[in-house]
Amino acid sequence: MVRLRSSQVPTARILAGKPHADALLEELAPLAKELHPSLTIVQVGNDSASNTYIGKKIDAAEKIGITARHLRLHEDISLVSLIDEIESLNDDPDVDGYIIQLPLPDHLWDSFDRIVEMIHPDKDVDGFTAENFGDMALRGGAEFLPPATAAGVVRLLQAENIAIAGKHVVIVGRSNLVGKPLALMLLNRDATVTVCHSRTEDLGAITRTADILVSAVGQPGLITADMVKDGAVVVDIGTTHLDGKLTGDVDFDAVSTKASAITPVPGGVGPLTVACLLKNVVDAAQC
Repeated sequence: MVRLRSSQVPTARILAGKPHADALLEELAPLAKELHPSLTIVQVGNDSASNTYIGKKIDAAEKIGITARHLRLHEDISLVSLIDEIESLNDDPDVDGYIIQLPLPDHLWDSFDRIVEMIHPDKDVDGFTAENFGDMALRGGAEFLPPATAAGVVRLLQAENIAIAGKHVVIVGRSNLVGKPLALMLLNRDATVTVCHSRTEDLGAITRTADILVSAVGQPGLITADMVKDGAVVVDIGTTHLDGKLTGDVDFDAVSTKASAITPVPGGVGPLTVACLLKNVVDAAQC
């Protein structure tokens, strides 16, 4: 973190996700209690950070009446055996939705696309499948079971009354999990979207044109104050465990003196990611 000089006074409004996540969960609770939906979280291995995230998902699910199951698989499981587990979940009428918790062990990463292909679209509450992903680009921009982090960003902007239509949004990061689906969701809401990535030349020249700047890379300190336009809205989705703390992509202290609004890490988009995942579970239960 950069220590603020006396001349650097934070001016940015803090975009905290928890109040909006709590509001969404409260909205979902009556329907969840009526439908009794179920969520299965498939974890391969025993990654400590994943265990923390899974615990938060299960706690939030159970509070609103969603039955959550943590399916632990050995880290050495073969691709064939993992696909067998996925097919079993596809066929189980008691499973409304499931997710494959990331990261996967190294021996499965190269087969991730094949793993995703095996997930039934109606149970794909992570929004990974080609059918659900494609719905965002086709069919009038339908967003059935959208990726939860992207949906969380959109919900946060809308809940904070931040205009999207006509604004220039720059997204740093082009992953299938966040960057690409978020770009589609913002295009569906009439934003002008630029997506940057590791091969982008002169990144700062592009980010300085953004009315809304989103970083989803996982590289602490990537976005510095000189890369941000005065008055921009800055959304930090990057998460890295650094020295025992969760750290975002944005130099929060320095950028807070230039931005009009900014998300903290932790406490920004994260709570809404969980809430939007659970919304997908409730929606899947109504299929």
